[in-house]
Amino acid sequence: MIRHSILLGLLAALLQGCASTPEKEVKRPIWPAPPDEPRYQYETVLRLEDQFTGSGQGLLGALSGADMQPRQLFGKPFDIEAHNGVILVSDTVSRVVHYLHVPARMVFRVGAKDGPGKLLKPSGIGMDNAGNFYVADVSARRVLAFDALGVYKNEIGSPDDYLKPTDVAVSPAGDRVYVIDTGGVDSDKHRVLVYDAAGNQLSVIGTRGDKEGQFNLPVSADVDKDGNLYVLDAGNFRVQIFDRDGKFLNAWGKVGQTIGDLARPKGIAVDEDGLVYVTDAAFANVQVFDNKGRLMLAIGTGTVADEPGGYSLPAGVAADETGRLYVVEQRFNKVEVIKKLKPASEAK
Repeated sequence: MIRHSILLGLLAALLQGCASTPEKEVKRPIWPAPPDEPRYQYETVLRLEDQFTGSGQGLLGALSGADMQPRQLFGKPFDIEAHNGVILVSDTVSRVVHYLHVPARMVFRVGAKDGPGKLLKPSGIGMDNAGNFYVADVSARRVLAFDALGVYKNEIGSPDDYLKPTDVAVSPAGDRVYVIDTGGVDSDKHRVLVYDAAGNQLSVIGTRGDKEGQFNLPVSADVDKDGNLYVLDAGNFRVQIFDRDGKFLNAWGKVGQTIGDLARPKGIAVDEDGLVYVTDAAFANVQVFDNKGRLMLAIGTGTVADEPGGYSLPAGVAADETGRLYVVEQRFNKVEVIKKLKPASEAK
């Protein structure tokens, strides 16, 4: 495993290279705005394969002498995971998971080939600390497990288990796999199914409703470093928290049109400091909460222009061990990378 300090350097070098533009200097918005102390800063945008491979016009263009255009990474990105130098992005149009390996400067697609690991419409992704990852395929009603190199391993549960599997969250050790079954308007199967890594069902959390431990159209989930499960209960406009065995711990959030409320929540992530990030397509931003649900700040602004820190349809979100935040923006087919800044009191 790459040491943390080396990985930080590799990520910084790559992302600085990704952000360079010969035409003009890229604006790097910060949040919150002055005079408040900045806590987050826009770092770069991911959208081109050449950003990772460093291949310029690519091998095919070099051999043929053709002037090839840079290859777009995404058809329509949906969800994202990032850990130990690997960035995974599900793509509902290209029907693959884009596997972006930062240290090796390598890009490949998972789920494109015929066989048991083929994907029809990948939505949510979950990844453990060893790099094994799990993909919810909403069209096939399957959840597929892959190893750290993107090789298919096994299926989690069966299509009969789910009505609409939309996301997967995994414990850091990989011994708990939580599948979000969003259900539908005519179904009571609004719940979380819990499996071990081999695909054996261990338990079911919740049913449809608005009481503690119940769900209405859950859409996304993440697991914190202590193994607690955070579920974005979108139809109830709240976040619910459970321990690793599914015991209800806490809930917060309410519907509203003011920052700090939830209006059209789409994705959730928890960082190593316990901060909770929720993307909201109505507010067109990422709201940052502490684990008690207190609003800390909002990242990004709504826009009709493709610009740094400007969102129109944010979806998945991930936080990695380097302190970076990765935000999927579907309308502009990009992933923005936001760097978490140290408080001035901790800066050297």
